[in-house]
Amino acid sequence: MRPMHLRFSYDAEVDESDLLATLAPRLRQFTAVARTEHMTHAAEAIDVPQSTLSRGIARLEHDLGVALFVRTGRAMRLTRAGRTLLRHAERAVAELDAAAREIDADADAVRGRVALGFLHTFGAEAVPRLLREFRRTHPDVRFDLAQGGNDAILERLRAGEVDLCVTSPPPPDPGLVTAPMYEQELRLVVPAEHPLAVRRDGLPLAAAATAQFVGYRPGFGLRSLTEAWCREAGFVPRMAFEGEDGETLRGLVGAGLGVALLAPSAHRTPGTVELPVTAPRTARMVGLVWVADRPAGPAVRVFRDFLRRSGPALLAGR
Repeated sequence: MRPMHLRFSYDAEVDESDLLATLAPRLRQFTAVARTEHMTHAAEAIDVPQSTLSRGIARLEHDLGVALFVRTGRAMRLTRAGRTLLRHAERAVAELDAAAREIDADADAVRGRVALGFLHTFGAEAVPRLLREFRRTHPDVRFDLAQGGNDAILERLRAGEVDLCVTSPPPPDPGLVTAPMYEQELRLVVPAEHPLAVRRDGLPLAAAATAQFVGYRPGFGLRSLTEAWCREAGFVPRMAFEGEDGETLRGLVGAGLGVALLAPSAHRTPGTVELPVTAPRTARMVGLVWVADRPAGPAVRVFRDFLRRSGPALLAGR
C-alpha cells in the first residue's frame, strides 16, 4: 500500500468530490471501530451487521490506499494514518450531528427558527408586541429579526434571507403572496410652534405645500407614499432632511427643521404636534408577505398563521 500524505492521496482519475463521496458514508463506521478497537463491539454500537462493518472498513482502506488498523486477534489498533483520519473524522461526525440537530429543531414548530423582516416603523412597539404575544404559547421558537426599508427587506425575502415580511405598501409581485393585515393612517407631524399646529381638527395636505419636509430615504415605502400623496395634493415636497428612523425624523420635526408624514406614535416627541390629514386620504395598507412557491417549515407556518389571525390588532395596538 502506498503511504498516506498530509492530505489523503488518491488515484489521478478520482477527484475530490469522489473522495468525499467515499469518505462520508463510512466515517461513522470508522469512528465506531476506532473508539471501541473491536469490530464486534463497534457493530453492536452502531447497529449494523459485523460483516457489513468489516467490508466497509476494508473498502475504506482500499479506496484511501492505506492501512487504518493493525489487527491483533480480535483487537483493532489504529495505525498512524488511522489516528490522522480519526482526528479529522471525529470533528466531521460531530459537525454532521450538530447539523442534524439544528435541522430537526428548525423543523419543529415548538423549537424552530423564524426569520422576520419588517419596516423600521414597526420596530419600537408593534413587532415587540407581536413577539411577546406569540411566545406566550411558543416560548422556544427563535427569531432572526431584520429591519429596513420596503425595497431592502423585500429583496432579502426574495433572496431567502428572511421567511416573512411585515411591510407597506404591498408589492405588486406575482412571485410573492400578500395577506393584508390592517390599514394605518399617517399623520402630518409639525413643530409645536409651526403656524399649521393650530389645525388640531385636521387639514388638507395642500396646506403644507410651502413647508420643508423631513422624510425617509428613497427605497422606503413611506417615502414613495409621501411623494404620491403630495402629488395628489398638487405639489412636490421639498425634502430638507432624509433618514431611516422614524424617531429621528420626529426629533428633526421637534427641532423645527420641517414637517413629516409619519405613522402615529404612542410616545409624543417634545416640540411636535400630530395632525390628521383630511385630503387626500393618507392611509397605507400593511401586509404580511412571503414567497409564493417556497416551502416553509412548521415554525414559520405556525407564526404566519398567528400573524394572519392576531397580527392586525397587535400591530395596530388594539
